[in-house]
Amino acid sequence: MTKTLRALMGATALATLAAVASAETTITVATVNNGDMVRMQGLMDDFYAKHPDIKVEWVTLEENVLRQNVTTDIATGGGQYDVITIGTYEVPIWGKQGWLESLNDLPADYDVDDLLPAIRGGLTVDGTLYASPFYGESSMVMYRKDLMEAAGLTMPEAPTWADIEAAAKAMTNRDADINGICLRGKAGWGENMAFLTAMSNSFGARWFDENWVPQFDQPEWKATLDFYLNLMNNYGPAGASNNGFNENLTLFNQGKCGMWIDATVAASFVTGKDSTVADKVGFALAPDNGLGKRGNWLWAWSLAIPASSDAKDAAKTFINWATNKDYLALVASKEGWANVPPGTRTSLYENPEYAKVPFAKMTIDSINSADPNSPTVKPVPYVGVQFVAIPEFQGLGTTVGEIFSAALAGSKTADEALAEAQAAVTEEMKAAGYIQ
Repeated sequence: MTKTLRALMGATALATLAAVASAETTITVATVNNGDMVRMQGLMDDFYAKHPDIKVEWVTLEENVLRQNVTTDIATGGGQYDVITIGTYEVPIWGKQGWLESLNDLPADYDVDDLLPAIRGGLTVDGTLYASPFYGESSMVMYRKDLMEAAGLTMPEAPTWADIEAAAKAMTNRDADINGICLRGKAGWGENMAFLTAMSNSFGARWFDENWVPQFDQPEWKATLDFYLNLMNNYGPAGASNNGFNENLTLFNQGKCGMWIDATVAASFVTGKDSTVADKVGFALAPDNGLGKRGNWLWAWSLAIPASSDAKDAAKTFINWATNKDYLALVASKEGWANVPPGTRTSLYENPEYAKVPFAKMTIDSINSADPNSPTVKPVPYVGVQFVAIPEFQGLGTTVGEIFSAALAGSKTADEALAEAQAAVTEEMKAAGYIQ
């Protein structure tokens, strides 16, 4: 072998080794533009230090847009994303369809048995974990303690809707640009209908009876919608039909809401550095009407891997990093325990440091009080608190959400909205074969 040939072979080998050493897997992560997900993107130096061979590209979208894009991609096997942010509604349905990769083989340090049972159960199908919770939530009342005191009122730890109405009336001050209450009005099955469905449970309403017959023509739904519209029209902000989670969060943090009933995960933001009322916020359970059900939901924004991904191992590495106990400790070290993603792990609520966080107990109490297997006062054939766990619900919820949002905007009456919802849902349920 000549020196030249040996030199060429040596150079080829070195080039091959260099190529292997620099081999990099790129994964695309689709997520929602909520604060905890945005914070995660700012902590990626930790991930890259541990996994320099994986590059993460982010697609960060508004909630309704994310749902639409991810649903289209996974249903068609498009393969656009390697990690998707989905919720307790999608996981069981998509898992059964074979659209999601099993996460049962995550490493031991993931500690699957540490997941809160209520959250883990909603992400598991026939013993297979199909998504890992990034944060879990219920909903609760966040309120201005100073405004309540000025009104001569005290917020009960477990208020009724009558308590909420009285407080909203007392705290509304149009001259000072303070709305007594801010609630979701933006159309979407996971936006206004998450709130209204959970609220309706406490009024004794339900989407369907035991035979899948729609129930929007029943008095319980009329009572729900009438109360909601009265509350928002008299004590809510202008343009409320455009407001979802993020819009109401901004209003509350600007001091423009006396109360906000929404996701427990918001607690760290309304008491955080971007809130002008951070030291004035109190918390209470979501309201009830004395019928045995509160108007709170159960949800987990979770990370899953589409079966169409061609980078499943790298995707699992990322999910393990983003949702294990080490990540919670990382956020705590950078941002403080109050900003740790809540509602996923038993160990977090056993941590004495986290127990000092003012909303920790109310969050876990709210999560534990939601029962997806018995969400309503009357019997129903479905599971899910603020959603109905059937494939058709995504379309149904969006349709009804648009109708109810229009009622909030004043373009139709409550009675017109309910009649339209009843007709639309009945037509779809007949077409899907649930009813004749």
